[in-house]
Amino acid sequence: MMKEFPKCSSLLLKQIGPHLHITLNRPDTRNALSEEMVQELLLVLEHIEGDRGVRSIILRGAGGTFCAGGDIKRFKANVDSQPPPTGKPDPVATRNQRFGEFLSRVNQLPQVVVSVVEGAAYGGGLGLICVSDVTLCLDDCRFALSETSLGVPPAQIAPFVVQRIGLTEARRLALTGARFSGTEAGPLGLINFVCADVDSLEQRLEQVLHDVGRCAPGAVAATKQILLGSSNQPGSEVLAQAARAFATALRGPEGHEGVAAFIEKRRPAWRPDHG
Repeated sequence: MMKEFPKCSSLLLKQIGPHLHITLNRPDTRNALSEEMVQELLLVLEHIEGDRGVRSIILRGAGGTFCAGGDIKRFKANVDSQPPPTGKPDPVATRNQRFGEFLSRVNQLPQVVVSVVEGAAYGGGLGLICVSDVTLCLDDCRFALSETSLGVPPAQIAPFVVQRIGLTEARRLALTGARFSGTEAGPLGLINFVCADVDSLEQRLEQVLHDVGRCAPGAVAATKQILLGSSNQPGSEVLAQAARAFATALRGPEGHEGVAAFIEKRRPAWRPDHG
């Protein structure tokens, strides 16, 4: 029986048999992860988490782009906000940590999470890939951990990137903000299947879902717990520390300049080619 899902304004939901297709549907922002979208994703995941009739969750983006990361334009209010009094929780850090907790929730879902990437995946979009069980992309896709080029750290994403591809490559990508292609993402271990065209992508997705169907859902859920238990799942204190660092950076001079440069479509002052 198909489930009744929560009503969503930023997601498209379609269940085909035991597979739930979730499309990030803010193409005008290249599917940037607004707080509303993350909250809707959480509601949907809570709705199906205990349902063994849903065997897999397929994440895609509308309009030819997977996800451009965080909604930078909405950072402006946070940039201009005052730090809280000493000893009081910082609302910017709290909101930032919620995203890490969301990634942890996706990471630990009992279902198989499949990300199908077209166009680009930056920042938080790359974070979503890192907590997926199977990832597919087109070879001309573009990826980046772009936060440092905006004057902030990839606070909640970084621990999951390290877990996915290892510290050495995570350092290179996070500290340079380097852009790389789908062809490069395969050898990094970020992407499982790199496809030459859309037809090949759809065929590979069909094969992955067929393979998922061969496995018992309870055994899959137990196996994910075992696999995650054998690695260092980012803990709450790591995410809390990262959130505090993010809030400090966002309110600092680099955060102000980085967000302003993004909104004004110019290069930030720290770049040698700015102006």
